[in-house]
Amino acid sequence: MMNSKCHCVKLNDGHFIPVLGFGTSIRIEFPKSKAKEITKIAIDAGLRHFDSASVYDNEDHVGEAIRSKIADGTVKREEIFYTSKLWCTSHRPELVRSSLEQSLKKLQLDYVDLYLIHFPMALKPGEDYFPVDEHGKFIFDMVDLCATWEAMEKCKDAGLTKSIGVSNFNRRQLEMILNKPGLKYKPVCNQVECHPYLNQMKLLDFCKAKDIILVAYGVLGTQRYKGWVDQNSPVLLDEPVLGSMAKKYNQTPALIALRYLLQRGIVVLYSSFKEERIKENMQVSEFHLSSEDMKVLDGLNRNMRYISADMFEGHPNFPFLDEY
Repeated sequence: MMNSKCHCVKLNDGHFIPVLGFGTSIRIEFPKSKAKEITKIAIDAGLRHFDSASVYDNEDHVGEAIRSKIADGTVKREEIFYTSKLWCTSHRPELVRSSLEQSLKKLQLDYVDLYLIHFPMALKPGEDYFPVDEHGKFIFDMVDLCATWEAMEKCKDAGLTKSIGVSNFNRRQLEMILNKPGLKYKPVCNQVECHPYLNQMKLLDFCKAKDIILVAYGVLGTQRYKGWVDQNSPVLLDEPVLGSMAKKYNQTPALIALRYLLQRGIVVLYSSFKEERIKENMQVSEFHLSSEDMKVLDGLNRNMRYISADMFEGHPNFPFLDEY
């Protein structure tokens, strides 16, 4: 159920997640410290949900911003919803807790609100986030995702995270966790790329049936990260249908794209480096798209991923070859 008063939705473990969140992944051309500046701006603009990950390598800066806003009385810790993610090099069960503890140490926080398995593919453990062989190919590791999940459950029991979930999992991988003998906690969410060009209709229906929230990243067509995104891919916000609908509702194409996802019961993460955009996108709850216009936006789907993660494609747990 969507609670519009605090704009939160209830997770299957009883905790609440704000429906609008801020992604803190920073483009390569910016210094990591930029994360501190934009996190502070986002808190001042009224955002309370922040999404980060160990692989973003900026949790110290994001943590500093959150703590400074707690110190100056802008927010209380319990008003902030903070997500971190377990990177692929730490899937082995014995590495899961220490990986979360490293994130907490960087953040200088006692707990995170949500901890996710970032991708279903395991990479060789070690200091290097992206271990490669002499041919420049990723060095894969094989870890049973159910064993990783059990270690995630222990992190929740230890109070290091309030909730646990997954990211970039397909239906088959979700079912593997859900059908695990002795499952203690279901994933509360699956965080995946989702926008009008990749509307994730079937995965959303599956998740809703299992009481798992879909959390969307790349909602405005991503920050077009070099190395991850084909620079020739179409720019989502240049889509004429979004443009004409923006005129009709007197909004921006970005707000139409965000509203489309929210009305489908999806939790939305967006990123921006501009203060006026951060504030503008907060206005997404101030208008409503008609059911006819929702159907028109459904029609934009072309199953197109900006983040194809094709460097992982040879991995047995690569998630994007299944239909959903």
